[in-house]
Amino acid sequence: MRTQTEVRAFLRSAAAFVALGIILYVGLYAVAEWLVYQRADRNRFFMVRTAPSVEYDYVILGASHAAVFDFDEMNRRLEEMTGARILNLAVVGAGVGVNRLLLDYFLADHRAGAIVYVVDSFAFYSAEWNERRLADARLFQRAPFDPALAGLLLRSGAPVSVVADYVSGFSKINNPDRFGADRPAEGARFDRRYRAVDQIDRQRVEYLYPAAIDDEAQRNLQRYLGEFEGLVAGARSRGLRVVLVRPPLPPRTRALIPGEAGFDAALTALAGRTGAELHDLSGAIEDPAMYFDSDHLNRSGVTQLFERHLAGILGRPTL
Repeated sequence: MRTQTEVRAFLRSAAAFVALGIILYVGLYAVAEWLVYQRADRNRFFMVRTAPSVEYDYVILGASHAAVFDFDEMNRRLEEMTGARILNLAVVGAGVGVNRLLLDYFLADHRAGAIVYVVDSFAFYSAEWNERRLADARLFQRAPFDPALAGLLLRSGAPVSVVADYVSGFSKINNPDRFGADRPAEGARFDRRYRAVDQIDRQRVEYLYPAAIDDEAQRNLQRYLGEFEGLVAGARSRGLRVVLVRPPLPPRTRALIPGEAGFDAALTALAGRTGAELHDLSGAIEDPAMYFDSDHLNRSGVTQLFERHLAGILGRPTL
């Protein structure tokens, strides 16, 4: 049996080993956090945390069809057209949960005159774009540590494992792209003109949408529309103008999407109940040369949308 002296020596060694491990981990965490501030650019939580202004006229939310409004210098161009201060927080593949988290995080320390939500129907039919997207630790790999965000994550319904990962910085420390440029992959194709390929168009719609609007899809639709109505009603209760925009899509793509008439009717009813503005621009740009793939506007398409439609809808600043 070990003597008490041996036990104490072992415990001292173990404590020193643990302390060294903690010191090393804290050091790695500090370096990873420093790298976030050096390399992060388009991570939306980083943008909120480092926003140069407390007040914005418009905050843009949505998924990838809204994210293109922020590619290259497009956000600046929209600001010039409207005379407004605009912050784009749209996240590729993001449903209601992610957008609500971002909006709540923004409104914790900032103010806005209006919310512009670019509404894609695909985000209302599956947990893939909602709970599972919120559970994706990659969303937070370049999010600076902020106790306020940790608290919002706990209340958002995100898995405890994701909250723990964010607080501990594990994914941030182990991010293989920690030194890489923080730019969306789609941005590299922003100047391309897409040549329609039926098979690619069908595969794109099949990836985003259920094969048919069956009972499960209907249940998901009602659930996420309810959550979305809560987001809109909450913004309206704060006195914010809420602008809902259905984004442009090529006619060939729109024809492949199931259940659009029913979704549009539900969205119109929701806008009526909450006092939100609804602008259907789904057919506003039909020229395939204005898209860089099956459904995303390229630089020329975004410019045309801004000039002919969005700048006029937004109008002058509201703050």
